[in-house]
Amino acid sequence: MNVEELLRDSLRELAAEQPSAGGGFADRVLATRRRRRARRLASMAAATAAVVAVAVGVPLLESGKSDVRPSDVVRKDGITAHPDQSPPRELVAAGNAVLAAYYTVRNRPTTEHTAVQERTYRLLDPRTGTYEKDARWSIVAVAPGLRTAAVLERNLPTQRIGLLDLATGRVERWIQVEHGVGGLAFSDDGRRLVATTYDGNPDLRTKVKVRDSRHKEVWAWEAGFGDSSRSGFYDLDVASGEGAWTPVAFDRNTNSRQDFAFSRAGDLMYAQVIGGRDGMQQFYDHRGAKVAAPADERYLRSDVPARLSPNGRLAALGLTKEVAPGKSYSSIRDPRSGEEITRVRGGELLAWADDRRLVAWERASGLDEPYRARLVVVTIGSDKVVPLSGVQKQMYDDLKAWHPVFARR
Repeated sequence: MNVEELLRDSLRELAAEQPSAGGGFADRVLATRRRRRARRLASMAAATAAVVAVAVGVPLLESGKSDVRPSDVVRKDGITAHPDQSPPRELVAAGNAVLAAYYTVRNRPTTEHTAVQERTYRLLDPRTGTYEKDARWSIVAVAPGLRTAAVLERNLPTQRIGLLDLATGRVERWIQVEHGVGGLAFSDDGRRLVATTYDGNPDLRTKVKVRDSRHKEVWAWEAGFGDSSRSGFYDLDVASGEGAWTPVAFDRNTNSRQDFAFSRAGDLMYAQVIGGRDGMQQFYDHRGAKVAAPADERYLRSDVPARLSPNGRLAALGLTKEVAPGKSYSSIRDPRSGEEITRVRGGELLAWADDRRLVAWERASGLDEPYRARLVVVTIGSDKVVPLSGVQKQMYDDLKAWHPVFARR
């Protein structure tokens, strides 16, 4: 599949969903494409998974400099942006991708040599369209539809999972479990929940000596590698709360926190593993045995959150080229063959807005400067970006960054 075929198929899908465009539509499309080919568009990157803070005096990206519209404009293409806000205070969305929450982190010492890395969430209030602090939860996963979130209380691992009504801020129901839970993720249809179980707190940090950028020894809080307390996972039906626990054998190739997530079809689980290259992933069946990746997910990366497009025909992969501050490209591939179809602006692809557009981090600093970036919308087949948020000042520093949590409308 090449770019021309991709664009042609996308136009067909859009045409099937819309009323007739009337006479002369093909002529208008061809004229638009000729204009796009005649234009020369002005000339960012890999960030954490997951997922989610005020920028002053940092350079703006090239695209959007001349955009003087108010930051709260809701565009006809389904974009709600606040490029003056970092972290956002008001709703940010693009197509079907909505910033449902974001969190910041801090290390809370528990002894002289140990600490716990704690998250503080800001959740989208659907009544006001603003992000409100909710310090009750250590982990939040938002279901498709933006009505329900699965939450865990502060002390991990915990013996119950809350189902939070995002409109009221109240827990409507608790799911009790026997094995302590430390991580959560919804299935693609939102009907099931995978809860990763741990024997200890996966966010425990230990004080160790490390060398800083100037090669000076300093004390720092570090997560353990190869000594994870992960024990398995629950596959739970959200409506009934029923489900089974599956033990998973200890694996030294895991970080202290290595949560499970559903495959696209929902019949397997996967989690990141540490190995010879970044973004490696391992799939498991419901007996906890390691299995091969599904045919359409074998080329995906565990550290690229966007994964498959809504129609399943495109795979979002990692950063492939960085040419200048504010201009980076990631690979879009055929999910079954792994063949690159095209490249798209953005250094980390976070979520699909639709089958042609994605939300990404785009670099806003020089290549030799501390990594700064902001959320943008990127389009396959276009070099243009639309800014969604203000600049993230320290994207790679967990203690200074805000980390986004996207969910589907």
